[in-house]
Order: sequence, then C-alpha cells, then structure tokens
Amino acid sequence: MTRIVELTEDHISRDQEHTYLAVNQHPFVLPPKLARLIDDQLRHSTPRHSTTAGRRYLLPGQSPGRPRNPLGLADTLRHHGLPARAARNTAMMDALADLPPMVIADLLGIHPKTAERWATLAGENWSAYLASLK
Repeated sequence: MTRIVELTEDHISRDQEHTYLAVNQHPFVLPPKLARLIDDQLRHSTPRHSTTAGRRYLLPGQSPGRPRNPLGLADTLRHHGLPARAARNTAMMDALADLPPMVIADLLGIHPKTAERWATLAGENWSAYLASLK
C-alpha cells in the first residue's frame, strides 16, 4: 500500500492502444477498465492534489500535495471486500509461476532473497532454468 499511494500521473503513459503503469521503470499494460478509472481520477482531481512539482497523485490524500494514507486505503479496500494483502500475495505467487525470482525482484524492486523465499513458497523451482543459462 505504501508504494501504491505514492504513484503519480508520471507513472502513467499511453499509446494508441494501451495505457501503461510504470513500476520501477518497467511499463505494465493496464486493463481497460482500470485505465478509464485512472483517467477519470486525473481528469477530476483538483490542483490541491498536486505535489510541489505539479504532479498529481493517483490516490490523493486530504492534505494538499500529499498522497492518501496507506492504512486508510487498506481499510477502504477491506470494507469493499478487497483484502490487499491476500491480493498482493496471490499476485506474487502467480508472477513467480511465470518468471524467475531475479526478474520479479528487479521488476518489483524487492530484494532477490525475498523473491527467492516467495518462489519457494509458491513451489516454483527455477534451478533447472538457471542451470540451462550456463
């Protein structure tokens, strides 16, 4: 949640077909519904939601130029039946089924050992893949 609330309009880019969210300089295609929600949010946000550099937070807080409180966001999501931690854990497990832990670590900006522990929990063994690279 802490990283999510820090996202600004600078993390969003578009081309003719897709809207992208950049995470650690890596662009990910957003689902069309989410892209529309983000566009609406940015279109309707007020200047008081801008940072001192003039960028707008995707999830502005009540204080001008500050993002939303991560704990408050987690509570709101939980209230609507969206447990953030469970969703994060599921997404991490799914990602590790498709990509080696080192790639996940780089993409998400987590420590490689953390990604390795998650891969172990997910039951993914990438040792054969890594050995084939030698």
